[in-house]
Amino acid sequence: MVLIGVTYGFARNNLLEERSDSAKLQAFDNAAAVAEQLDAALLDPTNPDLSIGNYFDDELRTEPGGFAVLSSENPEAPRTQTEILSVSDLPAELVDHVRDESSGLEYTTIDGNVFAVVGVYIRRHDTGYFEAFPADDEGSTLRALLTALGLGGLGTLVLATLFGFSTSRRLLRPLSRVADAAEDIASGGLDTRLDSESDPDLDRLASSFNDMADAVQTRLEREARFASDVSHELRSPITALTAAVEVLDARRDDIPERTQQALEIVVSQVRRFDSMVIDLLELSRLDAGATDLNVETLDIIDLTHRVAARFGSPDIDVDVDKRTPREVDVDKVRFERVLGNLIENANHHGGGALLVEVVPSRNKMLRFAVEDGGPGVARSERDRIFERFARGSAARHRIGTGLGLALASEHSNAMGGAIWVEERAGGGARFVFEIPIKKATA
Repeated sequence: MVLIGVTYGFARNNLLEERSDSAKLQAFDNAAAVAEQLDAALLDPTNPDLSIGNYFDDELRTEPGGFAVLSSENPEAPRTQTEILSVSDLPAELVDHVRDESSGLEYTTIDGNVFAVVGVYIRRHDTGYFEAFPADDEGSTLRALLTALGLGGLGTLVLATLFGFSTSRRLLRPLSRVADAAEDIASGGLDTRLDSESDPDLDRLASSFNDMADAVQTRLEREARFASDVSHELRSPITALTAAVEVLDARRDDIPERTQQALEIVVSQVRRFDSMVIDLLELSRLDAGATDLNVETLDIIDLTHRVAARFGSPDIDVDVDKRTPREVDVDKVRFERVLGNLIENANHHGGGALLVEVVPSRNKMLRFAVEDGGPGVARSERDRIFERFARGSAARHRIGTGLGLALASEHSNAMGGAIWVEERAGGGARFVFEIPIKKATA
């Protein structure tokens, strides 16, 4: 825009300056001719051929559309070629300037038309000669120039925008590939790598990114393998220890009472340890991607009742929305793991499960909610509670491995759903998970 303004201003000044010089040159030439005619009329005042009026009408040449005006102390002197306009129609400032025995030029509007008026003082006759030059052509030229500059500027802006957009996309495309690869790695695709680039700097970036991804993948796989190996190695001694403890627990009545109390602690901790090892092995398989979906068509309402009974809540209310399909394609093992863990979590940490709600939700999802009447989950802990070994403040001193909710989250994600916790109306917690409705029949 600045360049257009500067260009237009420069062109306008040059055009007006050239027009002013041309007008002044012609006006001074005509003023000299008028002075000579006035000289001749004074020498022979009775000769009508020498009158200034005839000269204005027959011999004075002005531009088409322009006119000339002669001011004089002599009221009989003709004023214009057409006898229509007078000195009073001209700019007063220019007329005064000429009367002060000077010359000048000024742009003015007469009868709606723009003129460049030149005033010349004829000293020996003490009169002023004014000639008006039409300036509409200059205005049209300037408007055309401004239009051309505007269209050119707009076209340049469009081309520059397209070029800049194309160039930026071309330059940012490698960075977009890096961002996409980083997102794939963050979502679990640890084998994602970048292709080599032709540009040396970009190729260095791709190489560094791949090296970083290799290091991250190696470390995560090593840690996952370590956890899996430890869990496997612990499985055998824990199994043996559990069997021995169960034998002792079966002969509880044969040992002293104080020893029974110690045995009770050992039995509960060994069982907890055994459960933790089993959960760790399951998480290791999930991390390794070794478990696939085994989908089958099941009566989801009947399955919900059976899972609730299996995990210690046979009499819990199951509130089923009337829009809920009876038969749904679902992975039975994963579904039982998610719903069972939520019911078990409510029984252990929420004062007991109160209700299981089943209702269809948007985007072809089926929602399950397990409600309890416990202390609830603080808002600051609602995301962290699904992490491994994370415990809410309400469950910090209770039994459990700290892996149940993490397993529920892993299995719900594996089924293409989601899980979260919210506040229950009336107090307590409401754990919710969704699974996709892959198939439903009336």
